[in-house]
This record gives sequence, C-alpha cells and structure tokens, in this order.
Amino acid sequence: MALIRAEDVIESVRAALQHISFYHPVDYIEALAAAYAAEESPAAKDAIAQILANSRLSAEGHRPICQDTGIVVCFAKVGMDVRWEGGMTLQQMVDEGVRRAYRDPDNPLRASVVADPAFARVNTRDNTPAVLHVELVEGGELELVLAAKGGGSENKAKFVMLNPSDSIPDWVERTVPTMGAGWCPPGMLGIGIGGTPEKALLLAKEALMAPIDMAQLKARGPANRIEELRIEIFDRVNALGIGAQGLGGLSTILDVKILDYPTHAASKPVGMIPNCAATRHAHVHLDGSGPAYLPLPDLARWPKVDWAPSPEARRVNLDTLTKAEVASWQPGERLLLTGKMLTGRDAAHKRIADMLARGEPLPVSFAGRVIYYVGPVDPVRDEVVGPAGPTTATRMDKFTKLMLDQGLLAMVGKAERGPEAIAAIRKAGAAYMIAVGGAAYLVARAIRSARVVAFEDLGMEAIYEFEVRDMPVTVAVDARGVSVHQSGPEEWRRRIAERAREMA
Repeated sequence: MALIRAEDVIESVRAALQHISFYHPVDYIEALAAAYAAEESPAAKDAIAQILANSRLSAEGHRPICQDTGIVVCFAKVGMDVRWEGGMTLQQMVDEGVRRAYRDPDNPLRASVVADPAFARVNTRDNTPAVLHVELVEGGELELVLAAKGGGSENKAKFVMLNPSDSIPDWVERTVPTMGAGWCPPGMLGIGIGGTPEKALLLAKEALMAPIDMAQLKARGPANRIEELRIEIFDRVNALGIGAQGLGGLSTILDVKILDYPTHAASKPVGMIPNCAATRHAHVHLDGSGPAYLPLPDLARWPKVDWAPSPEARRVNLDTLTKAEVASWQPGERLLLTGKMLTGRDAAHKRIADMLARGEPLPVSFAGRVIYYVGPVDPVRDEVVGPAGPTTATRMDKFTKLMLDQGLLAMVGKAERGPEAIAAIRKAGAAYMIAVGGAAYLVARAIRSARVVAFEDLGMEAIYEFEVRDMPVTVAVDARGVSVHQSGPEEWRRRIAERAREMA
C-alpha cells in the first residue's frame, strides 16, 4: 500500500509535460526516419526533413516542438489501496502540475485553453483545467498517462455509428481524406470500436498512447484479428497518397492503434482520432517513493538530417511585394520570405469582422501585406519570439474574402483551403502558402523581430508584426486557384495504385 503525496503527483505531471514539449518519443522518431528514407515525393520528403530537423533542435534547445503545446489529457489508473497525503483532489493535483509546467520560466508553454467555450471563450492563462479520466484498479500505486493534444489534430476527430455488418476499413478509407491535412501528417490513427459513442472515442484517444510498432508487426505477422485490421487500415490509408502535410507522398500515417470494447448487438460505434507530428505523450508510475521522472532519450538515435532551404527556392521581399509578383508564383514552388508580415488567427479575424460590421476603423492596415496564421509561444532569454509554427488555415476560410477585400496579398498557414477560400483567392489574384506544421522551432529561427501591433488582450492570438529572413514556405494555392493539396495527393494516389498493379 502506497502513501502518495500530492506534491509528488504535481511534480511528476509538471516534469512529464515539460519533457514531452521538447522530446519526441523515440519510437516516433525512428518510424519517421524510416518514412523519410523511403519517401519519393520531393515536397513530402522536404516536409519530413523539416520535422526531423526541428525535433533535434527542440531536444537540444529544450523548447517546444510545436507552438500549439496542447490541451492536457490524463488517463489515471488509481490503485484502490492508495492512500493520499496533501488534502487535494486528483483533479487539483493534475491541474497544479499543468499550471507549473505551462508557466515554467525556462520553457513557458502556450496557454491555449479557454473557459466558457460556447460564448466568451476566455483564456484561462495557465492551460488548466486538464481533461482527466480515472479508472480504479487493483493495488496501491498510481499510473498516469499524459498527453498534450494540439487543436489541429483534435479538431479532426471522427465518430460514426456503423451498422453491425458495415466495414470499418471502408469507413476509415472514406473518412481520412475528409480530415484534410490540418492534423499534420505523418502521424498515427487511434481507433476505438464498441461500447457506446463516448466510450468509442475514449478508446480511440487512449489507443494513441501506445508505442509505434507497425514495422515490427508487419515483420512478424499479425497474431489476431485486431492486428490484421491494423495492417489493413495502415496500408489502405497510405495508399490514398495524402502524404506529409497533405502534399502527396508515400507516408500519411506511421501506425494504427485499435482498442475495442463489447457493445450492444444492434450497434457498432467507431471513433477515430489522429495524432499529429508532435505526438506528445508520457507514462509515469508513482509508488509512494517520490516523484516519477522520465528517462532522458539518447539523441544519437535521432537521424542526421540537416535541413537547408532548397537552392531552387525563390527569394521574396515582402516589403516590396506586388500583386504581379504574387501572380507569377507556381503551385508547389518553394519560397523564402524576407521582410515584414502581420499575424492573425481565429480570435483576431473574428474581432476584425465585428469591427468592420460596425463601421469602425481597423488598428492596422492589411493593404499590400501578407498575414501569417500563428499563435506563438512566449519568448525566453535572447529569443524575439518562441516557437511559431502555422495553425490550420481552414478555420480562417470564412474570413478570407473579407481580408482580401482589405488589400491582403497572400496568406501563410498549414493544411488545405476550402472551395470558398480558393474562389476568393482566385478572384483577388492572391495566393496561399504553407509552412510545415510540426516544425515550429525551426520556423521561429527565421523570425528576427516581433512586436504586438493590435489586440494585445488576446494573448497568443494578438496581431503581431514579424520581421522574417528566409522563412521557408511552399505555394499551396496560386493566383489561379490551383491547389497542391488536390493535385499532390491525386498524383501520388495514382502512382501508388500503378505500383500495386505492377506488383500484383
């Protein structure tokens, strides 16, 4: 029987969340390195190289892999013989650990959690509360499985009530393309089958906490029907050709994890949740002897991938950019941006729309400018800004025409744009570029200065002006409305299918 101190739980949570903010799980790095070696799509290979290079930089610099440091989810298995010391509930302990982790002065993490979610959406400023799931088990010890899930991947969660005779792989194959690229592939899929609707989604989330072992599974062969299902879904999803960042390629996912639970005879609930390229999770075990700390990974297991901009990349001066120059950009072309750009994301766009509707002047002019969809991490030491990777551009689609009407020339984000936004881009002769999601620390190195120019009260969602030098981006939608997120996967899906036919 263990006596577990509240302070030990708090410190274990704090340390684990700091650890996973800058250290990838080694199993993910090794699987991603194998995908990099096998990748044939130049655009996808470049994106994976940026993720791998960013991972090493983050590990060495102890700074977040991604600017979206996630909402904390905790699966707690509590031994029924555990005794507690400290006068706090488990929720209070976990929340205090989150608070200390996200306010750590040496590596502050971005506070993304908002209260009053249906209305005011006020940032809690310390990323609390965590989402806690508790299970009572035998014994006198405490196991905590912690994850920090970014909004880009969480927003792509899917659920369906299938008929008992319906095919799960068919549903997954149909559904994954509808998820777009906002979840920053290549990652993994967690799938929950059975129980009730909420149980299926909970199983899907918990499944993501397991280590990646698809290569080993394929090498030894499946031992049961669930493992057969994992392999089938893995192969069918990768055959879609979506690829890294949705640019088209061989690796869309690195693994599929499945948990199941008995269900009603008339039901077949299925939940699916992706893990993004950040893939942050940790397992800690407390037995009453003190705080639990994760072992430091061996950075020698990280591949030697030194990313550098393509020599073919076109250099763009943002301070002299014209609509004619934007019109000359080609889909899939790599650019290096230098000069001043504005930032803005969900809350800023909503406030801009409200101000314009009321006839109020905007605090900053967007005429002739480029906007970057980002919510950066606070800087430390000599940084001008913390990790500052792109957020999912699709959420800004409904504001795109409005912003282009203000004279905006181009936008930078991640993932695809929807038909409404593409139509507005084409009509305005503008463009949309992507930076690599999951390479936030690498991208931030291109930012030479940063200052808040509007909406300071929005915190990480304020409008900044960044001065950048050689910031790497790819033209995702050109001035004619051609999208690489459509053409890239189509091309690689065709290539993969042709190769399969030749091997048959």
